[in-house]
Amino acid sequence: MGVPNARKAAVLDELRNRFGAISKIGNGTSLFSIAGDTARVYFRFSKLHGRGAGFFGLREIDLRVLEGHNSYICFLTDDNAPPVFLPFADFEEIFCQATPATDGQYKVQLISRGGQLDLYVARQGRFNVEGYVGFEVLERSVQAGTSKADGALSHWDIQTLLAGIGHLKGFDVCVPSADRARFRWALTKPFKLMDGIPSGFESVRPILSEIDVIWVAEGRNRVEALFEVEHTTTIYSGLLRLNDILLTEPGVSRFCIVADECRRSVFARQVFRPTFRKSGLSELTSFLEYANVVDWHSRLAKGTSPKAGRGAPRQPEVP
Repeated sequence: MGVPNARKAAVLDELRNRFGAISKIGNGTSLFSIAGDTARVYFRFSKLHGRGAGFFGLREIDLRVLEGHNSYICFLTDDNAPPVFLPFADFEEIFCQATPATDGQYKVQLISRGGQLDLYVARQGRFNVEGYVGFEVLERSVQAGTSKADGALSHWDIQTLLAGIGHLKGFDVCVPSADRARFRWALTKPFKLMDGIPSGFESVRPILSEIDVIWVAEGRNRVEALFEVEHTTTIYSGLLRLNDILLTEPGVSRFCIVADECRRSVFARQVFRPTFRKSGLSELTSFLEYANVVDWHSRLAKGTSPKAGRGAPRQPEVP
């Protein structure tokens, strides 16, 4: 169910008052970037049902846009209660462990009962979210800003961290054989890399063998994500490699250009060239800056989750 226009408009107006200009992400109407992409917000809405429960569907494809960024899921209900801004990074592990429904959505409930506000994630448990109510949650995060990566970070540092993120998220990881000796294993817990490109991709094997980091579904020959680190090389060349793979293997649909934040504008210009718009690559490729890679790896490596870090005990499933 989409967010009713009036309810969403009121929240967007408040976000503009607090943070200035905001912009949509993609072609939908639920994902927004605020304060120069210091934070991302994913809006979900529900009517309140019996016993004060709101039912929400979180699309897997939308959650992907939040990964690696300072992102929040904003839950809105029809009783005009203050919005709940759920930090996606804190709950990323929960959704990784959950299984989406047949419609590709994670089913969650927001339950207000006995003066307590809980989030229930199907087959994962209930978590107290009272500390996430109100705009102040988002305001504190934006004011703090995303921690910036050290300017001395190298291509190999970022490549190592991206591989480490994939491993921490449960993927098998493949990198070019020539790069293995340059990995900075002091940055992440060592793990075994794949011996080669998964089978079934013979038509693009030479191109895949040049991709900086590939996440592969564990135990299966399914490519989940491709990352090109453009440290000094041109962003256009990385996009061309990704485009060749998209045109040859349409089953691969998650692409990412990784670079320092100063190259964001270059990415924006290049990714919307006519050739990439026509192929659809411009809608499937995201830009990930170094600082976000560092923060993303740090959060996953710490194992912070509502179960471990917020004192919200696992509860039995709601009947």
